[in-house]
Amino acid sequence: MGSGVVTLFLCGDVMLGRGVDQILPHPGDPELREDYVRDARSYVDLAKEASGPIPEPVGPEWPWGDALVLLERTAPDARIVNLETAITGDGEFAYGKAIHYRMHPANVAALAVARPDVCVLSNNHVLDFGPPGLAETLDALAGAGLRCAGAGRDAAQAFAPAVVPVGRAARVLVFAVGMPSSGIPPTWAATAARAGVAYVPGPTAAAAEALAQRVRRVRRPGDVAVVSVHWGSNWGYHIPKDQMHFAHALVDGGVDVVHGHSSHHPRPIEVYRDRLILHGCGDFIDDYEGISGYEEYRDDLRVAYFVSVAADTGRLMGLRMVPLRARRMRLEWAPEQDRAWLRTTLARISESVEIRLERDGTLTL
Repeated sequence: MGSGVVTLFLCGDVMLGRGVDQILPHPGDPELREDYVRDARSYVDLAKEASGPIPEPVGPEWPWGDALVLLERTAPDARIVNLETAITGDGEFAYGKAIHYRMHPANVAALAVARPDVCVLSNNHVLDFGPPGLAETLDALAGAGLRCAGAGRDAAQAFAPAVVPVGRAARVLVFAVGMPSSGIPPTWAATAARAGVAYVPGPTAAAAEALAQRVRRVRRPGDVAVVSVHWGSNWGYHIPKDQMHFAHALVDGGVDVVHGHSSHHPRPIEVYRDRLILHGCGDFIDDYEGISGYEEYRDDLRVAYFVSVAADTGRLMGLRMVPLRARRMRLEWAPEQDRAWLRTTLARISESVEIRLERDGTLTL
């Protein structure tokens, strides 16, 4: 933290399960219950066919690739990721779900290597292996010394913010919630008597006000308040009006940054009342290489978001976005033409902001 400015690293979905888990040193059971794929190693084969050999087993740093260099170089005050996988060798496949993600607990180093300050869990995969899988996930994160938000052993824990101390006085507060539009079943909602996710049934004015009240109860002067929301469909750039109103209402209620995720590619960026709203950050780490069908969205391109916020006011001071590309299940620097494509696309879909491609290859507002 320099001169009263707090820098956050934000990214979208970190999916270290399924195929990624299989190339790590301690792969779990590869069984899947998908319509077309019954073995997680099939996703590894697809990636190899698309991009070339993967030196299995890979070290825990492999999936992050050049992103680790970037994080070291940038040294953000707080690193916030959406962890979209159960960390478990236990539990039954959640009934009625088409896709299940799990990473073996012995592979937790593949998460810890990036030193995330907050792992958001309010998503549609954290309970893929039921309450036992969630319990093991929470234990694995605690054992690795990693904070989480958005899921817990009861509603109080699930809705409680993760608190990251920054400098002498400031804190980053991360509140995390998930909505059914992202595929979270209503039965996953944490209650006073049941483990689960911090579930919000929909992006209503009342829900936004309730969340803003939670923020105001905890917030102290100098704190930066982030609300991380798992919502919306997998594909497409359209933001429903109710989601936009929900994000605006959070800002009106005192939130500094809205961190949206669930879509497989980046969605519009908005600055509202000098506060940053990322409607969808896209995937960051996954095993989708070689899966065809949505090429126009270029979901092989990933974005690392570095957000600078004034600690005293919460105002947005700057946004740097670093384009990366997934190849061989590893993040690498995106080539020049891909950076240009990303700039053009984000500029086209984000109405209220101007996005520049800088000489160093980063995108800025």
